[in-house]
Amino acid sequence: MLFSGDAFEPDLIHAWFCSSYFYSSRRHGCPSERLSIMTKFVLIAALGAIASVSAAGPAAVELGKAGNYAILSKSGISTVPTSDITGNIGVSPIASTAITGFSLKMDSTNASATSTQVKGSVYAADYAPPTPSDLTVTIGDMEIAYTDAAGRPTPDFLNLYSGDLGGKTLAPGLYKFGSSVIIPTDCTISGLPSDTWIFQMSGDLVMAANMRVKLDVGVKASNIVWQVAGYVEVEAGAHMEGILLVKTAAHFRTGSSLNGRILAQTAVTLQSSTVTQPCLGRCLAQTADILV
Repeated sequence: MLFSGDAFEPDLIHAWFCSSYFYSSRRHGCPSERLSIMTKFVLIAALGAIASVSAAGPAAVELGKAGNYAILSKSGISTVPTSDITGNIGVSPIASTAITGFSLKMDSTNASATSTQVKGSVYAADYAPPTPSDLTVTIGDMEIAYTDAAGRPTPDFLNLYSGDLGGKTLAPGLYKFGSSVIIPTDCTISGLPSDTWIFQMSGDLVMAANMRVKLDVGVKASNIVWQVAGYVEVEAGAHMEGILLVKTAAHFRTGSSLNGRILAQTAVTLQSSTVTQPCLGRCLAQTADILV
């Protein structure tokens, strides 16, 4: 069997995978030896279970209703077109006049709006019910998440590399920085699908132009939290990964991108930027494709 009590038997899983692979190939006479769809997803489940057993890092930060948004702000969201956002965006307690550059079009209920730059819905505190009350709860959840992330004690890494993450490979864990964090060159986040990372910083988070935060295969952007007491600056052409819980503002310069969420307590400014909320079902499909 694949399990021994509460422990996994990796060698048996490997043997099962190989036998399933070649049995499926011979039975169906498939010249490319492609796994059956059922075999793929059973394997995904097995690998996911292995990852859950060996998960490392702090307990996840719960986003509550804030997890329904790709961008959430208390003071406004602006774009220099054309940006590309996958997920909902919203502002509260400020009104919809603080959402600029999106050419909004109200829906028939006046409870939300749409934009050609947003693959999702747009919400603001002055829209029709139930949007105002929903946003009040959502903003509260964002603030709770920020406080939770900022208050985690006993870091695994304290002031690592003096806050310079350029060129580094970052293992799961709780990171605490007493000042700003810079990413002047590419860095890599390395771990398993169920591993978690929290980066606490009392200053700003600044990423240099055209640099990238890279993820090892399987690492989830939804499991990476950047708690920033200052502002976030992602320079032109740079790519960021993870959930940004920002006490002040977040600025994404021309051609920059994020796989994650921007949850900011002041303003969010975009300049022809791409923001894509972390996926779930689509990622499972992509994982199955990898196993072809």
